[in-house]
Amino acid sequence: MTVIAPTAPLPRRIAAAIASAFAVAATAQLATMLLFFAASGGDPATLGQVAQYFIASSLCAFVVLAVFALVGAYRYWYVRLVAAIVAAIVAAVVGTALSIVFRGATLTGSVVGQLFGSLVGPSLVLIVAVVLATLTVGLWVWNSVIGTAEDARPGERRIALVRAPADNLADGEVTHVERTAIDTDLANDQWDAYVAAFADNGWDIVEVPVANELADSVFIEDAVVLFGDTAVITSPGAESRRDEIADAEATVREAGLRVERIVLPGTLDGGDVLKVGPTVYVGRGGRTNAEGIRQLRAIVARLGYTVVAVPVTKALHLKSAVTALPDGTVIGYPPVVDDPAIFDRFLAMPEEGGAHVVTLAPDTVLMAASAPASAALIANLGYRVVTVDISEFEKLEGCVTCLSVRVR
Repeated sequence: MTVIAPTAPLPRRIAAAIASAFAVAATAQLATMLLFFAASGGDPATLGQVAQYFIASSLCAFVVLAVFALVGAYRYWYVRLVAAIVAAIVAAVVGTALSIVFRGATLTGSVVGQLFGSLVGPSLVLIVAVVLATLTVGLWVWNSVIGTAEDARPGERRIALVRAPADNLADGEVTHVERTAIDTDLANDQWDAYVAAFADNGWDIVEVPVANELADSVFIEDAVVLFGDTAVITSPGAESRRDEIADAEATVREAGLRVERIVLPGTLDGGDVLKVGPTVYVGRGGRTNAEGIRQLRAIVARLGYTVVAVPVTKALHLKSAVTALPDGTVIGYPPVVDDPAIFDRFLAMPEEGGAHVVTLAPDTVLMAASAPASAALIANLGYRVVTVDISEFEKLEGCVTCLSVRVR
């Protein structure tokens, strides 16, 4: 699994970039020295000669890899691979050239030819070492530094899956609201701030690849629902959203989660699934049908959960109407809740946006800035409230729960 935090504090990203690049360069230098030492039959003089020959290349690898890491080379495996190969070749060529210049030689045509010829000679060993070290040691160090927040509890796994907005975000589906213009630049800024709120509160960030042709794909919650180490891949009720699940499934598989799935004719959106302890409330509405609920009930029964079906006729999803505080109290905006009596404990919110919370910690919740009175009410219950502006996503019936899926 690749853990990334593009909006983590800059000092932490710089530290991770430097540490991972240094680990790769040191590992590659040491591995190259030992290989040539072994090939020479154990001649001690070889160690010094090889160290001196490759030190400039190793330093170049350190600089190039630090820059690549800082701009996101560790995001996906294929980016890591390309970055590793490019860094290794650049380091071998530039490092060897610098060594030649430092010895007082001139880079003539014949010397340059020999320089590039060394890429399939002595430098090939260093190139292979840099590539392998980047994909193993470098990745491990990067994740160790940036993938574990300083304030996370030891052994706690807290990962937020997110997906950047598509270029055609403004074409997203709307059902219960009038379509209004979307400021896509503002939406991108708001998404960055939303992701930053997780990173700043001790969550690692994993990005599902952006899907620029799928307008609603930013609402990643609808594509996958998590129950411990089991990921249930949904069957979106809107046909236009069914291609969203492929990359979501690939990402949770990379994270090592066990996968179950809802299949047609069953439909189920993740936004209709509210977990409160061992009880799973599932909204039966426009996007989730009875067959989808039946399939989910069968899956989660094996995991120790009980499904309670809830009618949803006044909002897009169940979690458009209600969510739950960390203590299990269900909160909602009464005008869009079909039957508050279904829930064991129900607390009315004064604003529609106040019905939506994401638990960041046992004492901390994330809410939309559009519901200040509700935020004040929840803060008065002893919770720390983090607010973010998601106005552009609210125009598409989105809320704070829609934009992430949490692995805990």
